[in-house]
Amino acid sequence: MQQAPLLIVDDEPQNLAALRQVLAPHYPLVFARSGGEALAAADKHHPALVLLDIEMPDMDGYTVCRRIKSDRQIGATPIIFVTSLSEAGNEAAGFEAGAVDYIVKPISAPIVQARVRTHLSLVQATQLEKSHRDAIYMLGQAGHFNDTDTGVHIWRMAAYAAELAAACGWGADACHQLELAAPMHDTGKLGIPDAILRKPGRLTPEEWEIMKTHPRIGHDILIRSEAPVFRLAAEVALRHHEKWDGSGYPDGLKELAIPESARIVALADVFDALTMRRPYKEAWSLEMALDALQKGCGTHFEPRLVALFQSILPRILEIKDGWDERARLADSNELMMF
Repeated sequence: MQQAPLLIVDDEPQNLAALRQVLAPHYPLVFARSGGEALAAADKHHPALVLLDIEMPDMDGYTVCRRIKSDRQIGATPIIFVTSLSEAGNEAAGFEAGAVDYIVKPISAPIVQARVRTHLSLVQATQLEKSHRDAIYMLGQAGHFNDTDTGVHIWRMAAYAAELAAACGWGADACHQLELAAPMHDTGKLGIPDAILRKPGRLTPEEWEIMKTHPRIGHDILIRSEAPVFRLAAEVALRHHEKWDGSGYPDGLKELAIPESARIVALADVFDALTMRRPYKEAWSLEMALDALQKGCGTHFEPRLVALFQSILPRILEIKDGWDERARLADSNELMMF
């Protein structure tokens, strides 16, 4: 795939030549000598980054910057002002217009190269994160492809899990990673036959043994990525059906041998499943759901996590109310869910 060019905009040929000399060995370039030409070139080439002069005869750089930023197709393009205007007010105006950086002429080649490299790296990181989010969404949905009644279950449950992780002392970044990883916990159901997943009655012992393979299937799918979020998702997928007393599957792990991530997701998953309506049951009341968690304390769930969950219950209910409202608006076509 051909790399998008950098767009260099300046009405002085010597300034264009100087930037060409600095950047041409490393990047494809396109040039414009006025604001109007800059907008046309940006629309045509969708540049990876714009280096933009401020003082131009037809349209100043601030206006060009705002026009680009207001365009839905190219508005995310990073813009660096390269200008002889060195007053603090000029720099502040540049950032207010939407620029990500400000370089004062005469340029320094190492500084220009470093700033361009940094901002292109940030763009790549943002694109990578979006790709991860897209994959997470697809895998989360795929794991429940044969379950048409889960609604927003996996996303709401993930929010509960992140809140419980915070109560356990996890840092903000780690909580965010768990919230992204949790929706993929049932990815392994992709490998379970439809006849088992959709069976309305109780599974036979043989069918249940097949169902119990989904954690390892999910792990084996997710572990293929080196990205930390998918590594964490693989851990959760493999261990979210283990139980505190060792009676879970696939390996009968017990107590602290079960990763904390999976212990957290297991509790959040059960609470949300109990409090949501399904074709075969009404939503349980909050009291009934909390009683079920308490009864599972020390067998299914780690007692410490049950206590922490109860301690943050007001926040859990805020999350639940927020997701219930989103679901209501989505059902009435007032809001897109995701």
